[in-house]
Amino acid sequence: MIKRFVLYHFEEALGAIFLAVMVSIAFINVITRYVLKFSLAFTEELTLYLFVWITLLGVSLAFREGANMAVSVIYNRFKKGGRRVLYLLAAVCSIAFFAVFTYFGVLEVRDEILMGVMTEAMELPVWLFTISMPMAGVFTIFRIILRTRDDLRAENY
Repeated sequence: MIKRFVLYHFEEALGAIFLAVMVSIAFINVITRYVLKFSLAFTEELTLYLFVWITLLGVSLAFREGANMAVSVIYNRFKKGGRRVLYLLAAVCSIAFFAVFTYFGVLEVRDEILMGVMTEAMELPVWLFTISMPMAGVFTIFRIILRTRDDLRAENY
């Protein structure tokens, strides 16, 4: 059951948790700002970092659902065999892009750990938030592979 959850709903669950945290802290900040005339500085920073996480999780989710953008002008001119080749080419290019994205994300996280970079308001290590890049890259590559496998089996290309 846990394996099935991770395979099909991990991004949704994590995104929902992050969104709930974002909404809660933004609401609390509004209340404290207008009622107590005091602003919680860390809330803007945390909201921004969680927004990045949600966005990158959404990329992985879009590939899982096959809802990513595609330009199909050339693709539609081919018959099924040509479409299969173009579909595989698009999948390989997407995997290559996210592999590079993951690689540079790992380099960034490594540099932030080595330099001891901290966030301004919360004074937390920045890598706790920028690790979203390599993790989302790995999630997305995983989703592209699964989606490509499923589409090829169903001849849905």
